[in-house]
Amino acid sequence: MSDLKSLPLDGLHRELGGKMVPFAGYDMPVQYPAGVMKEHLHCRAHAGLFDVSHMGQVILRGADFETAALALETLVPVNAAGLGENRQRYGFFTNDQGGILDDLMFANRGDHIFMVVNAACKDADVAHLRAGLPADVTLQVIEDRALLALQGPEAEAVLAALNPVVADMKFMDVATVELAGAECWISRSGYTGEDGYEISVLADAAEALARKLLADERVLPIGLGARDSLRLEGGLCLYGHDIDQNTSPIEAGLNWAIQKIRRSGGDREGGFPGAARILSELHNGAERARVGLKPQGRAPMREGVELFAEEDRETPIGCITSGGFGPTVEGPVAMGYVPIAFAAPGTVIYGEVRGKRLPVEVVALPFVPARFKR
Repeated sequence: MSDLKSLPLDGLHRELGGKMVPFAGYDMPVQYPAGVMKEHLHCRAHAGLFDVSHMGQVILRGADFETAALALETLVPVNAAGLGENRQRYGFFTNDQGGILDDLMFANRGDHIFMVVNAACKDADVAHLRAGLPADVTLQVIEDRALLALQGPEAEAVLAALNPVVADMKFMDVATVELAGAECWISRSGYTGEDGYEISVLADAAEALARKLLADERVLPIGLGARDSLRLEGGLCLYGHDIDQNTSPIEAGLNWAIQKIRRSGGDREGGFPGAARILSELHNGAERARVGLKPQGRAPMREGVELFAEEDRETPIGCITSGGFGPTVEGPVAMGYVPIAFAAPGTVIYGEVRGKRLPVEVVALPFVPARFKR
């Protein structure tokens, strides 16, 4: 007997020829008959539909939005209370050592906060929230909704055919919109670097909506394989790989997600776990940095490949945390951590693959510029 959970659209994935694999405790499609390369390039050129229903959906409620937001600020180094209504923001839970427990998205829905957390961390995140929030802030785990992502330059036109109001949304806007007869909670966001939307819909209405979207010739179903290559080209972190509980937000290059009001000298400075380390690194810099890496040959360098300052050095200076082939850039791409002295673009270091040291150039992220609708 398998302990894997099934997605609400499990039957549809199998009907579409999805190759199912275990991921974060779920049976999920890694690819469809088109294959990872075609799925990736189709999403960059047209629109791709992803099933991300394995992610955790959570609602926080207080006496008002500010009450819930200020409570959340005790767990994240982000300006939650200053988030405008019907706007969304990226954030992360930190631990007392300044490491990242999970990264997440949260939205101001007027009378509550809607939050999406990573699948592999969602049980731990819910426990962390329950332990850290005051009694006057309640937490509701949403169990009856699926989550779909429609991504790509034609995503707006595809979704606007179902409801034209979505075309007026800008990057990180959120709204409640009817699609294919179902009430949907939509954000203009995603994790591919492309324009697009994430759509929370009741599980029993998800298949009808998915079929409606897939009936549009501009849309292909996209699996985990292309989801990973798209976010890697976009320079986006994958929790448990590029960021984890031993990585600080500053090492990871996520300084931009910590607003001035939560930094040293800000009106709500600190007050979150690991603030001493994080605020110190914001001011003084971290000792290492996440960087883009471009292997100079044609062979991809995968997660775990050790990095060396020189071809004949014995001691590694870092390692690759994500790596593979980038279909858009038509070559291998990777990310990893190196000491600050080696973090400048143009620096050449070496990755060890099957006993051979091969040159790798440090490059600026992202590999493919984001195309969000600002």
